Amino acid sequence: MSDKKTLTVKLVKSIAGTRESHRDTVRGLGLRKVNSERVLEDTPSVRGMINKVAYLVKVL
Repeated sequence: MSDKKTLTVKLVKSIAGTRESHRDTVRGLGLRKVNSERVLEDTPSVRGMINKVAYLVKVL
């Protein structure tokens, strides 16, 4: 049984006024309101999503 690595992602800036694709990416990460947090599996696709909206989120 392998240990699955996780990342905790927090939305630190509002998605208002951002591109539609960036809003969709934030929703895809499971974040809704500012200061909401989500624990996600550390995969290349999740890392790519985080990199796309790095100016809106913080990895804890």
